[in-house]
Amino acid sequence: MDKLKKIIARFYGNDVIRYVFFGGCTTLVNLVCFYVLRKLKVQLTAANVISIITAILFAYVVNSKFVFQDKCKTIKDHVQPFIKFISARLVTMIIEVGGVWLLVEIMHMNDMLGKFVTQFIVLALNYIFSKFFVFTTGR
Repeated sequence: MDKLKKIIARFYGNDVIRYVFFGGCTTLVNLVCFYVLRKLKVQLTAANVISIITAILFAYVVNSKFVFQDKCKTIKDHVQPFIKFISARLVTMIIEVGGVWLLVEIMHMNDMLGKFVTQFIVLALNYIFSKFFVFTTGR
């Protein structure tokens, strides 16, 4: 059991591994929300935007608390990082919405596959923005 704890502690000590794990959780939130909305016959772009916003809110919480372990102590401390986070995510949201639209509407890819493909680009960009632009307190 001690060996397992040491392995977990070693992996948890690496922000890239934490980001990949919680990024995967965020992607899952995004994809499940998108899938449910599309099954409810919500229009493609509206379903995409709603699922992205839901994932962004989830991502801020887990990235702040678990991935980058930001040292914000009060709600006021979270204002500036949250604004930076939203700004960065709006950039990747434009890339994601445009990418899904391009893959589904222009290239006639299945909507879930198009959504999934764009996640790789978005995941990498979000890590870069979060690490070097958003969660910079306490480092």
